[in-house]
This record gives sequence, structure tokens and C-alpha cells, in this order.
Amino acid sequence: MSFPLLTATAVVPAVGAIATAAVPAARRTAAKWLALLFSLATLALAVTVVVRFDPDGDRYQLTESHSWIKDFGVRYELGVDGIAVSLIALTALLLPFIILAGWHDADPLETKSSRWRPTQGFFALILAVEAMVIISFEATDVFLFYIFFEAMLIPMYFLIGGFGDRAHAGSDENASAQRSYAAVKFLLYNLVGGLIMLAAVIGLYVVAGNFSVQEIAEARANGSLDMATNTERLLFLGFFFAFAVKAPLWPLHTWLPNAMGEATAPVAVLITAVVDKVGTFAMLRFCLQLFPEASKWATPVILVLALISIIYGALLAVGQRDIKRLVAYASISHFGFIVLGIFAMTSQGQSGATLYMVNHGLSTAALMLVAGFLISRRGSRLIADYGGVQKVAPVLAGTFLVGGLATLSLPGLAPFVSEFLVLVGAFARYPAVGIIATLGIVLAALYTLVLYQRTMTGPVKPELAKMPDLRVRELVVVAPLIALLIGLGVYPKPVADLVNPAVEHTMSDVQKTDPKPEVEAAK
Repeated sequence: MSFPLLTATAVVPAVGAIATAAVPAARRTAAKWLALLFSLATLALAVTVVVRFDPDGDRYQLTESHSWIKDFGVRYELGVDGIAVSLIALTALLLPFIILAGWHDADPLETKSSRWRPTQGFFALILAVEAMVIISFEATDVFLFYIFFEAMLIPMYFLIGGFGDRAHAGSDENASAQRSYAAVKFLLYNLVGGLIMLAAVIGLYVVAGNFSVQEIAEARANGSLDMATNTERLLFLGFFFAFAVKAPLWPLHTWLPNAMGEATAPVAVLITAVVDKVGTFAMLRFCLQLFPEASKWATPVILVLALISIIYGALLAVGQRDIKRLVAYASISHFGFIVLGIFAMTSQGQSGATLYMVNHGLSTAALMLVAGFLISRRGSRLIADYGGVQKVAPVLAGTFLVGGLATLSLPGLAPFVSEFLVLVGAFARYPAVGIIATLGIVLAALYTLVLYQRTMTGPVKPELAKMPDLRVRELVVVAPLIALLIGLGVYPKPVADLVNPAVEHTMSDVQKTDPKPEVEAAK
């Protein structure tokens, strides 16, 4: 292709961020519409990427490669496989809904006399994050990936600390302190992971002489690049640590409940449905492809960490009193399933993990955004402050229920297919791991149904008697997500066909084949 489609997909939201930030202070509404238009333009480009991508073609397609820092072998090198394409599509799809859901989130910060443009800044930062996430999915040069992997922390820091949730139980000073704490904790955790990864990136260059994922992988496959065992393991650990922080995987997860709890609901969705996927995606692209032997060496420990994430996250979700923190701990449990699927080293597990990334993004977005609409009406995140909502706002309650049922992976909704494949893949190679992981399903049903029961059923609390149902803008946000959860739950084939060839390549990288069934099929 002569037209740089992948570059355009990342540049459009970046230009949108600059244009939105430049809108005059008095033109708040114009800034919102401009941000929405740029997000829709990015979605159109992402759809073009999906259409132009051939799942049965070369591993990396729509490639772009230009010399950047010649003396150090750094190139501006982009390319996508089926896994990257699916996550780019997810990111571009969710951003218009995130912008619409956060339409008024920065408005209360403004005064008529203020020269500052917080609304413009809020939407500009969201578009900036989108641009950096998309190019992270596209980068096939390790150094290029690292730059944007770290750079996205800056806009996220300001979105959490500067535009946090105003539904706080304490005083304004206490709320501000909590937001600042959550933002700093998010930044420090991810910076530490990034610095360790930087050391590994430098080490990889010393060993391989370049940063190209494709060239390094090919050199390893044909034997022209032979890493010492200890060197490969140290480099793998450097990369994996940073990705485990971003994912987040226990015990590096503690920043997520704070960040999601203090952020606005749309920003919380941006964190867990978009930004965190970069961590699990990178495990597939970089850890398994560049360090196959070290990946197999570390698999037993990683599976244990994944199991702890599944059970620990679900148990803490059961005991939460804060709606948003409950969703955060549920996400930690779900990311445990994703990591479990990746390192089960089976095609079913890795296909399920990739589908889980997409479907978790949809289900978490639906549940968290509806929760945000609920919280904005009551002004509280505490579960105990709700009750009987389904009697006064039945549409809100119904969409909240569907989002919750998707979170617990109810058959017929998209996450079920993902979770089923992950468990099948785990059972095939590690039966004990698969058995323990199923406990996460039981706990998911518990925390989801208890949350619905306590907030939506029972007598109507006096403070909720006049609660309005979902408005048109809110329905526009929620209805497509619900439709996708149902559609992909009934017919997941389009996404599965997109990712399965890429999973086969990954399995080839680690030289793994699926275990043969113990009982042969009848002839």
C-alpha cells in the first residue's frame, strides 16, 4: 500500500487531541463535538484496517518501515497481525462511547471567568491516549513500542488526578487527596515497570544488534541468533514485569482499584478496557515471540500468579462496598484468566485469551458506564446507598443486569466463549490449573448477582424516588455495547477467524502443539 494506513490510524486521534486542546475556552461544546468527530474518523480508519487485513495472509500486514535513529538500528516500523487488528478495532470502537459517556464530566470544573480549558483538556487527553495505544498495537520495533508504552502514562496521570470522580464520600479536600494518591500510585507502579523494561530493551539490542521484532524472531528461528539461557531469561523477566504491571497481574495489581475508583467512569473504562490490554497483548507479541524458551521456563510460576489473580480478585470483589472498586477487582480476576490462557500454551487457550481481551473490553465498558450513569444520579459510589432502582429506572437496571451477566460470562453473551476456551486450553495441558480456575466463575456469579440485588431490587430508597431513567445520549452509549455482547456471544466466528491464524504463529514461536486427547474420537 502507498497510503500509510496504520500511521493514519494513530495520527488522526493525535491531531484530534491537538485540535481539541486548541479550541477557545468559551467553545466547550464545540470541543466535545470535535473530539467525537475525530474518534469517529479513527473508527472509520480502524474498520478499513480490518477490511484490508487478510487473516490467511502474511503474519504482519499493512507494514510500514522507515529509518529513524540509524546509528542505533531504530526504525519506525509498523505491522499488524490478527490479534493487533482486533484490539485496534476494540480501541477505536470504544472511544466514541467513552467520549459520549463523559460528555459532562469536566463541565463542573469550569467557571465563566476561567481562562483554563478543562473540558478541552479532558477530551484532548482521551484522544492522546487513544493515539498512543493504537501505535503500541502497531509497532513492530521494540524501541518504538517502548516509547509509546511509557508515553501513555502521562495523559492517563492527568485524567486520573485532574479529572477524577466527584462522587466521593469525604470532603472536596479529601477527594482531591485521594485522586492525587491514585494518580501518583498509577504513575509510579508503571514507571518502575517501564524502567525495568528499558534495561531489558537495551540488553536486547546488545544481544541482537537491532530492535525489529520480525528480524530478531527470524534470526532466532534460523539459528543465526543464539541467546545464552540466562540472558534470555533475564530479558524475558524485564519485559514480563512491565507487562504484568500494566495488565495488571497479582501482586503488581494494587494501583488498579485506586485508579478506577477515583477516575470518572469513562476514564475507568479507558484504563481497564483499553490501556491495560497493551500489557496482555505485549505478552503475546514480545515475550512469547522473542523469548520462547524463557516463556516456557517461566510458565509454571506465571500460571500460579494467574490463578491467584483469578481467585484473589474475585474474593475481594465479593467484599467490596464501592461499585467501581468492585468492577476493578473483577477486572483483576478477568485479567488472570487472560494470562492463564496465554501461558497455557495451547491454541484454545491463546485464542480464548485474545477473545477475552476484546470481550472483556465490551463487558466492562457496558457495566462501568451504566454504573457511572447510576453514580452521577445519586452522587455516591457506595452500594449501600442504592436499592429498588429497577422500579424507578427499569432501562438503567436492565442494561446494568446485562452488563453484569456478561461479566460473569453467562452463556449467550460474548465473554462466555472466551472463558470457555481459556478453561478448555488450560484443562488440556494443566488439568489441576483448569479445575482451580473454575472457582473464579462461581465467585463471579456471587459478586455480580449480589451487586445487582443490593442496588436494583428491594424497596426504593427515598433519595432515589425521582431518579430519571437513561437519557437518549446514554442509550446511544449503552445500546450498541449490549448488542455487541449478544451478537458476539451468539456468533463469535468473525473475531475468532481473525485471531486464530495469529495464534498459530505464536504457538509455532514457542514450538508447542496442542496435547492429543486421551480418548480418540469414534470413527
